Amino acid sequence: MTAPRIEIDLRKIGHNASTLVGRLATRGIEVTGVTKATLGSPHIARQLLAAGIRSLGDSRIENIEALRKAGMAGSIALIRSPMPSQVERVIASADISFNTELSVLRLLSQAAVQANRSHGVILMVELGDLREGIMPTDLPSVVHAVMELPGLTLQGIGTNLACHSGTSPDASNMAQLSALTCTIESTFGRRLATISGGNSANLNWAFSGQDCGRVNDLRLGESILLGCETLHRCPLDGLYTDAITLVAEVIELKQKPSKPWGALAQTALGTKAKVADRGTVWRSILAIGCQDCDPLGLEPPPGVEIHGASSDHLIVECAQAHLTVGTEVRFQLQYSALLQAMTSPFVAKVFLRDEVRPPRKRRRRAPPKLAAHG
Repeated sequence: MTAPRIEIDLRKIGHNASTLVGRLATRGIEVTGVTKATLGSPHIARQLLAAGIRSLGDSRIENIEALRKAGMAGSIALIRSPMPSQVERVIASADISFNTELSVLRLLSQAAVQANRSHGVILMVELGDLREGIMPTDLPSVVHAVMELPGLTLQGIGTNLACHSGTSPDASNMAQLSALTCTIESTFGRRLATISGGNSANLNWAFSGQDCGRVNDLRLGESILLGCETLHRCPLDGLYTDAITLVAEVIELKQKPSKPWGALAQTALGTKAKVADRGTVWRSILAIGCQDCDPLGLEPPPGVEIHGASSDHLIVECAQAHLTVGTEVRFQLQYSALLQAMTSPFVAKVFLRDEVRPPRKRRRRAPPKLAAHG
């Protein structure tokens, strides 16, 4: 089998999705299954829908178009504010889009009218993470403007936390979102269907037993794919953390000094190597690098340490046994590595449907810090 490759266990992903759908249903929350980290994979989208997820979300219109081409007929939302240059494509392929800018909403309205379609809108509100969002004091005026635009239907409001600044979802900011919902409904005399409270970072809050208020939707991707919450990357009980595995092949084994020699300048990736002298060591090089994934997001198997990476090479050491040429090494992934590896055309994607055993409790290990070597 070719390497490097990502092995994706669809049954484990389905288990994770159905488990989260069931647990959140007891809290009155539905799941939007986010496919962006999988490049809009129809295989994974079908698994999410089979697990009880009713709607899909993606941040790229290209992925949504691919899902439509693959026969996905259900509700799909564009969860990043549309580019003005793509509004016609958004209207053609997405049922709903998340928005913050009136200028974009006016363009969406024009495109929807021309296409004779009705398009749902969720207005994103800024609640502290300082990524996207309308300031709360400006929300009523934007709602009023949207309700006047033909071709658009105000579906609801939402927010996003813990992405840019790491602001955690908690009782305070989620209560603020609920309060804004009640204010909008009271002011404009209509009920909002969707209150999208956030992403996988919201799971600690959602399972804490606190009142969820009006929040009735979460956009989940990483927790389904990797089995962890995203504030501290802790595994979630009953979920698989190994549904997706990266496999890379050893292309060199050599005994070398651990410390480079000669005058040291920047590496190929613009960093400076900081390497301690540990004497002579056995090192293996794997045929994968920064062009394929984020080495900082790789979790090596026990006994294997990552000591550096360049665009095409990953340098590792193994204390127990030498990793000889041709050996395949399996890595667990954090989100950054998954995102890049799924996007890389040089990493094959292999979908598995093996029978699975119940997930074991596993403590997620932080990958070692590494220097980028040329």
